[in-house]
Amino acid sequence: MSGADLPPPEHPIDTEAFFSRWPTGAETIELWNGCPYFAGDFDERDVAVAQRAFPGREVVLADGAIIICPAGQPDRYRQHDHGFSHR
Repeated sequence: MSGADLPPPEHPIDTEAFFSRWPTGAETIELWNGCPYFAGDFDERDVAVAQRAFPGREVVLADGAIIICPAGQPDRYRQHDHGFSHR
């Protein structure tokens, strides 16, 4: 897993977590086919946060990036040939 863990809610966030966790750790934020695309080195911990931030949407982790998809369409964005590239 990349980046620091987030601190408990009662503690302040530190610099390492701020710059490595979603959404503040995103290298770029773009719209791809109408979906927010957060380029970075994210993992399942970040997906859990994004799912709480976007209820009712499908959150996809693809090559370290997080993509917020319309509900019911995540398979379209999980494939490696989806054309999304953040490097």
